[in-house]
Amino acid sequence: MPVIDKLTGATGLSGLHLLLGAAGVSLIIYMTITTIYNLYFHPLAKYPGPLLQRASSIPFSIRVTLGLLPFHTQALHDKYGPVVRIAPNHLSFTDVRAWKDIYGHMTGSRQGADEMGKCKPLVRPIHDLATNIISTGSREEHAGLRRALANGFSDASMRSQGPLIGKYVDLFITKLHEQGQEGKLPLNASNWFNCLTFDITGDLIFGMPFGALAGNGKHPWLQSILDTFSSVAPLQALSYVGLGWVVQVMWKIAGAGSFRKSMKSVDLMLEERLKMPLDRGDLFEGLIQRQEKLGLSFEQLSGNAWALVIAGSETTSTTLSGATFLLLQNPEVLKRVTQEVRTAFKSVDEININSVNKLPYMVAVLNETLRMYPPVTSNLPRVVPRGGAKVLGEYMPEGTIVDIQPWSMNHSRENWVDPWAFNPDRFLDDKETAKEKGNMLDALQAFSLGPRNCIGRNLAYVEMRWILARILFDFDLRGSPTTAKWIDRQKAYVVWERVPLDVYFEPAREKR
Repeated sequence: MPVIDKLTGATGLSGLHLLLGAAGVSLIIYMTITTIYNLYFHPLAKYPGPLLQRASSIPFSIRVTLGLLPFHTQALHDKYGPVVRIAPNHLSFTDVRAWKDIYGHMTGSRQGADEMGKCKPLVRPIHDLATNIISTGSREEHAGLRRALANGFSDASMRSQGPLIGKYVDLFITKLHEQGQEGKLPLNASNWFNCLTFDITGDLIFGMPFGALAGNGKHPWLQSILDTFSSVAPLQALSYVGLGWVVQVMWKIAGAGSFRKSMKSVDLMLEERLKMPLDRGDLFEGLIQRQEKLGLSFEQLSGNAWALVIAGSETTSTTLSGATFLLLQNPEVLKRVTQEVRTAFKSVDEININSVNKLPYMVAVLNETLRMYPPVTSNLPRVVPRGGAKVLGEYMPEGTIVDIQPWSMNHSRENWVDPWAFNPDRFLDDKETAKEKGNMLDALQAFSLGPRNCIGRNLAYVEMRWILARILFDFDLRGSPTTAKWIDRQKAYVVWERVPLDVYFEPAREKR
């Protein structure tokens, strides 16, 4: 009689029960061995961090899903210092020097790689989706896309697009007057900033706006695209803990159809854009011209358009929302920057893409906003390539995940004097003077650095300065009681899940 039959007869258990029991015991043994290895024998075992996060990747993934990761990581840095082990194979840094080590070019081009690759479970959890300039892991593909887009994001191109951008800024100001009934009704400033930046980006990419401003602040696709980040977070979390296959199955069963539905607006607008002549000099022209050379399918072209819409609008609208909130919370700063704007210009006709460059205090306000309320809070990890690499002079084995989370970097006491205070003056100093005062200006890399830094940095700064200048010239801002603790009430899924920011836009009583 087989052994299994003997055991079954002796215990009264079926063979299935025994197999399940054996599988359960094996799983417990595996988890125990893995935990012991992670805690005491892993190459990163010497780095500090909470016991559970050193033992398992599950706590990290849970916080990704809940939108709490950046805040928890920042608290860990306060407790453990500039290098924290936030998962068994994952380190987070707040030392300024780590920016170049992780995101810059690797000297020596070790094994032919000149950069650390992106962490695929977090940046591309769904394998079936076409890659784009943000999600691609290929250095060659990214470089080709970036070269194709470079001219559209140049200073000369930005200046040539001035009239187009100005048209939407004018419409935006008009809508604030109308919809706010000249300051009698509060408006959700965050939503209106989104409408403005999406319309501008839409025209710069597709040759037409999304119609959010014309629709008086309403556009169904706008909200659906913003909801993408929170809905993708659980998929990232599952992929991160090694359950990528589950994500792919979930995607094929339920996700693919809904995603394509949300992409329908992009596809339709792209089809119309492809019918237009190639002489607009806009953001997307270079990619269309090189579509055949780069071997881009329509799906890949659409995916890149989607990525540029997000990158080209979300950073600007988030920063403007943050600046509005922080200025309302700091009336002396609001008074000073308003005075700078109204002294610099005699009329709105003087406020344009070039003239807003002469507002140094406003730039300091925007930089301090980017520090206090970074548009991208976390989830920018890189993977150490084959052969390993050094970060802060310490050898990191290949496959190690290394990370800088801007929320943590920007609120580190080692990088900033009084990091939780809104103080634009710190950005009026040169780097050496600021360092002597305890402010490491290089800690702020709102657009990242190295070969994968944000190609839209110039566009973002142009739009932010122009829009904020027009607002401060035209309106006296007054917050609603609902704006209290506005940042504290938000979750962060890579970008912020913003809550309404109700503001009264009252016509300026005194322009000069």
